[in-house]
Amino acid sequence: MVPTELVEKEFWRLVSTIEEDVTVEYGADIASKEFGSGFPVRGGKFKVRPEEEDYLDSGWNLNNMPVMEQSVLAHITADICGMKLPWLYVGMCFSSFCWHIEDHWSYSINYLHWGEPKTWYGAPGYAAEQLEDVMKKLAPELFESQPDLLHQLVTIMNPNTLMAHGVPVYRTNQCAGEFVITFPRAYHSGFNQGFNFAEAVNFCTVDWLPLGRQCVEHYRLLNRYCVFSHDEMICKMASKADVLDVVVASMVQKDMAVMIEDEKRLREKVDKLGVTDSERVTFELFPDDERQCLKCKTTCFMSAVYCPCKPGLLVCLYHVEDLCSCPTYKYKLGYRYTLEELYPMMNALKMRAESYNEWASNVNEALEAKINNKKSLISFKALIEESEMKKFPDNDLLRHLRLVTQDADKCASVAQQLLNGKRQTRYRSGGGKCQNQLTVNELRLFVRQLYALPCVLSQTPLLKDLLDRVEAFQQQSQKLLSEEMPSAAELQELLDVSFDFDVDLPQLAELRIRLEQARWLEDVQLASSDQNSLTLDDMRRLIDSGVGLAPYAAVEKAMAKLQELLTVSEHWDDKARNLIKARPRQSLSSLVAAVKEIEEIPAYLPNGVALKDAVQKAKDWLQEVEALQVGGRVPVLDTLAELVTRGRSIPVHLDYLPRLESLVSEVQAWKECAANTFLCENSPFSLLEVLCPRCDIGMLNLKRKQKKLKEPVPSGKKKSTKLETLSDLERALSESKDTASAMATLGEARLKEMEALRSLRAANEVKVLSSEEDAEMKVCLCQKEPAAPMIQCELCRGFFHTACVSMPSVLQGPRVWLCPHCHRSEKPPLEKILPLLASLQRIRVRLPEGDALRYMIERTVNWQHRAQQMLYSGNLKLIQDKVGSGLLYNRWQATAGQLPETNKVSQTIGAMSFSMPHDWDNRTIYLHSPFLTGQHCIPLHVISTELDELMMEAQLLQVSLPEIQELYQILFTKQSPALQTEQRSAAGPTNEKASCCRGKKDGISYMERKLKRRFERETLCDEKRARVKKMRTPKKKKLKLSHAKDVCSNKLERERERLFEMQRSSESHLLPSDMSFSEQEDSEDEDAICPAVNCLQPEGDEVDWVQCDGSCNQWFHQVCVGISPEMAEKEDYICISCTGKDSQYRK
Repeated sequence: MVPTELVEKEFWRLVSTIEEDVTVEYGADIASKEFGSGFPVRGGKFKVRPEEEDYLDSGWNLNNMPVMEQSVLAHITADICGMKLPWLYVGMCFSSFCWHIEDHWSYSINYLHWGEPKTWYGAPGYAAEQLEDVMKKLAPELFESQPDLLHQLVTIMNPNTLMAHGVPVYRTNQCAGEFVITFPRAYHSGFNQGFNFAEAVNFCTVDWLPLGRQCVEHYRLLNRYCVFSHDEMICKMASKADVLDVVVASMVQKDMAVMIEDEKRLREKVDKLGVTDSERVTFELFPDDERQCLKCKTTCFMSAVYCPCKPGLLVCLYHVEDLCSCPTYKYKLGYRYTLEELYPMMNALKMRAESYNEWASNVNEALEAKINNKKSLISFKALIEESEMKKFPDNDLLRHLRLVTQDADKCASVAQQLLNGKRQTRYRSGGGKCQNQLTVNELRLFVRQLYALPCVLSQTPLLKDLLDRVEAFQQQSQKLLSEEMPSAAELQELLDVSFDFDVDLPQLAELRIRLEQARWLEDVQLASSDQNSLTLDDMRRLIDSGVGLAPYAAVEKAMAKLQELLTVSEHWDDKARNLIKARPRQSLSSLVAAVKEIEEIPAYLPNGVALKDAVQKAKDWLQEVEALQVGGRVPVLDTLAELVTRGRSIPVHLDYLPRLESLVSEVQAWKECAANTFLCENSPFSLLEVLCPRCDIGMLNLKRKQKKLKEPVPSGKKKSTKLETLSDLERALSESKDTASAMATLGEARLKEMEALRSLRAANEVKVLSSEEDAEMKVCLCQKEPAAPMIQCELCRGFFHTACVSMPSVLQGPRVWLCPHCHRSEKPPLEKILPLLASLQRIRVRLPEGDALRYMIERTVNWQHRAQQMLYSGNLKLIQDKVGSGLLYNRWQATAGQLPETNKVSQTIGAMSFSMPHDWDNRTIYLHSPFLTGQHCIPLHVISTELDELMMEAQLLQVSLPEIQELYQILFTKQSPALQTEQRSAAGPTNEKASCCRGKKDGISYMERKLKRRFERETLCDEKRARVKKMRTPKKKKLKLSHAKDVCSNKLERERERLFEMQRSSESHLLPSDMSFSEQEDSEDEDAICPAVNCLQPEGDEVDWVQCDGSCNQWFHQVCVGISPEMAEKEDYICISCTGKDSQYRK
C-alpha cells in the first residue's frame, strides 16, 4: 500500500507543475434521489436485510440527518439536492475538490463508504474572511472578474501557502467507514488517495440561524443566488411554535426579532419613497426563480416591490431604487405578512422559549447556589423531569445538571449504606473487613464531598453525626486499650457501638482480642468464686479456651494457677475414686481423713463429693443402728432389710453390717421354715395370709378378689383402720410401733373374720331352703346352679359339686371336710409351731409373720382354754342326748353310700365333714332336693351358739389340737370325756404303769412332744406352785378328778402369760442373743400336787415331772406314775385316763 504522505506529496507536485499534464475523473455531485444512496432507505429499489433494519431510522443515516427534529432544514418543504438529499462522490487517485464553503454556510457531513482514504484540508469558520483575503491577494485578477469565485469550486491553493500567510489550516485522512463534518463557513478542500465511494449532505442546527441570516446578507452583497429563502423558513417555523423544540423556538424567536426589525425599517423606508400601494402576496407559491431580486438575486418572501411597467420582475426592499425609472408612487408593495401579524407569531415563539429560559435560569441558580441556599436532590431531579416532560434540548446545561444529580445520587446511596450500619451483621457472624469499606479518613473526605455538592442531601447531617461518633469511638477505644485490663462489659459496649459503623476501624481487631481475654479472665474468676461449681471439665474447658488467646500477662498468670489447681484436683479425684472402689472397703476413719483433704481443694470433685456423701451416709447409717440398739424396742424386719440394703450400697467398711445381714438371713430362713411348716404344696396362699385372720371370706373363687366387709363400730370408740384386704393388714402390722399394737390390729381382724364367716354360713344355709326354680342361685367353685350329688363345707357351709372338688374316701370314716377356700394350710400340731416361736425369740426381730404367729398361738391357747371349759362342763352331755346316741355316725353310714364310686378319692385335706340339713327333724323333704348330698355337716339347731362359735373357730385355727378331735368325737360317739374318765378311774391305778409308756403316739413324734412338754412346764410351773400349795391338805381324798379341770385351766392361763412374757422379752434387745428358748427349770416344784390318784407329794430339789402325751396334757410326778427320768426323756407317756380314749381312736 502506497503511503498517504507519498500520494499527498505527489498530488501537490503535480498541481504546482505546469509542464506535466495529468487527467483524472471524479464522479461528484451525483444525486442520490436518482441513483440511490449508500445507506438503506425505505421504499428503495433494494430490499433491506434484517441486520440493516437498525440503519433505516438511524440519525447517522445521511438520508435522515437533514430532516431530524433538531435540524432546521426539516422545516424546508423542497427537496434540495446536496442539502436535504445526499450527493454521491466516486473518486479516483488525485481526483480533488477545490476550496469552498457550503451553501448558506451550513454544516456538511461526508461518509466514506469504501475505498482508499480521502485527504481533507480545512480552515475554521472564523478564518473564512482571512482565507478569502489571502486568495484575493494572491490572485486578484480572478476575483475582479468573478467576485464569487470561491463559490464556484474551481480554486485550489496549496495549504502550505495559506498557512504561510497566517491562515490556520488542518488536515486529516478520512478512511472507509469514517465521517468528516465541516462547520458553518469553514473552507475545506481535498483529494482522493485512490478509488473510493463517498456520500455527503448538509444539515443546520439552531446555532446556525444567525450565521444563515448573515450568509444571506453576504450573498446579497455578492449578488449570489440563494438556495432557499431564509425568512420563509423562519416564518414557517414560527407558525408551529407550539411543537418546536424549546431551544429551536428560542433561537427562532431571536432570529425573527431581527427579521421583523429589519422588515419594519425597510417598509418605513419604502413608505418614505412614496410607495403607498400594497397588497398581500403569497410568495411561497411562486417558484424561486420568479421571486428573486432583480438586483441582488435574493429570494424574496417577506416583501417585494414591483412595477407595472415590468411585469414578472421585482426587487427586494433593499433595491427599490433599482427596479425601473418609473416614479415610485407607481410601484406596488407586495407583502406576505403585516407587521401586526408578525408580532403574535414572535410572541408565541417567545412564550415557548421562555419556559426553557425560566428552567435554564432555575438550573443555573441551583447549580451556583451558596451553602445556605442550596436546593435538595429532589429539586434537581424535578428539574430533570421537567426538561424531559417539556422536551428541553439535551444541551450542556442539562447534561451538567444530570451529571451533578447522578453524582449526588451516588453519594446519597453510599451515605445511606453507611448509615444503615450493615457491618453489624457481617461482624456478628464472624466476617471481616469489607473490601468496599471506607476508612475513617475516607469517611471524613466523603463528608466534605457531600458539603461540596451543589445540592443538599438529607443524609449529610446524619453522616456528619456518624463521623463524629466514629471519632468519639476511636478516642474511647484508645483510652480502653491503654488500660491494663478493661472490663469485658466496657469492651463489649464499645464493640456494640461499632456495629453501627460501616467503616473500617483498625481498633476493632485489638478490641476483640482484649474482649476475649477479659471474658476468659471473668469466666475464670466466676468459676473460682464458688468451689462447688468449678468442675474438672470447667477447668479443662477454661484451659483449652485460654490456650488460644493472645499472649497477655494476666491471662498467663491465671492459666498457671488454673493448671496447678487442675493437677491437684485430678489427683484427689482419682484417689477418691480408688477409695470408693477399694476392695476390701476402707474404714470410715481413713475416708474421713481423705474427705478433709478434699474439702481443702477449691473445686468440685465428683468422686470427692461421692466420697463425702458415702462418709455421711455411713455416719447416718451407724447412727440409725445405734439408735435401734439404745431404743429398747425390737426392730422391725423392714427396717433391718432397709438398713442392710443401704449398708451394702455404702462403699465404707461397716462393722455392724455383717451382723445385720446375718440377722436378716436368719429371718428369711425362719420364714422359709415357717412356710414349709404351714403351707401346702403349691398353695395359693402366702405365709402371712395363712397366719393372719382371713380377709377374703365371701370370695366365690380362688382368685381371692377383694371384698369390702362392713365392720360394726362399737359405740363410744373411734372407727379403727380399714382392714379389708391382706395388704391393709400387712401395712398395719408393718406400721405398728410394738407387739401390743400389732396384737390389737390382729384382734380387730379376728373380729371382722368371725363376723364375716357368720354371715357367710347363714347365707349358705339359707340356700338349702330356696326353691328348685331359683335360677339365679349359684353354688360351688364353678358358680353354677345346684345339682346333686353335692358336698358341704364344714366351715363356710357352702355347697360344692362332687365333680368340681376332690371327694373323701368312704373308707376313711366320718371326718371334717373343708372346701378349697377354707382349707388354707397343713394345720401342723402345736408341737411343731412352738419351736418356730422359740427361734423367733432368739432372732429378736419383729416381722408381720412373727406377730401373726404370736397372735395365732395366743388365739390357739385361748381357744384351748374355752374348749377345755366346754369339754369338762355338762353341756356336751345335753347335746349328745338331744342328737341321739351315735345318730350322726349312723347318718353318715347311711348317706355315704349314695356317693358315686368315681368321687370316692382321697383328699389331701386331712379332714372330712358330715352334711346334715338344719331342719333335721323334717329331713324327708330333701329326698328330691338338688342339695341332696353325700355328706352332711353337724346340724346347727342341735348345738348351742357357744359350741357353734367354738367349732367354727376351731376350723379357722391353722393348728391341729387334740381338743378339736375330742369335740368331734363327742358329737359322733356315745360317751363324753367325763364319763370315760369316771369309768377309767374305777379301774384303779394298777394299770397306770402298764400303759403309761409307749414309743410313739400316732402322728406325733418324740421330739415334738418333748418340746411341747418343755414349753408347757416352763409356762405352768409358777402357777402350779402358787395354786397347788393352796390345795394342800393332810387328807389325800380331797384330790378328786375334778381337779383336772382346774389344773388344765390354770395351765392355759399360765401358758398365755408365758407367751406374753416371751413377746415382751423379744422387744427388749435389738441384736440377736444366744439365749436358748427355755433353759430354766422351776426350783419350787416340790410343793405341787400332781393329778395322779395316789399322789406321793415328793419334796426336794430333784422333783421330776412328766406330761401326759394323750388328750389331757396334765403333769404328773414321775415317782407317782412309776416313770424314771430316762423313760420320760426317751418315750411318750399316756396317763390312765387317756389310755381308754386313745384305744378308741386307734381302732
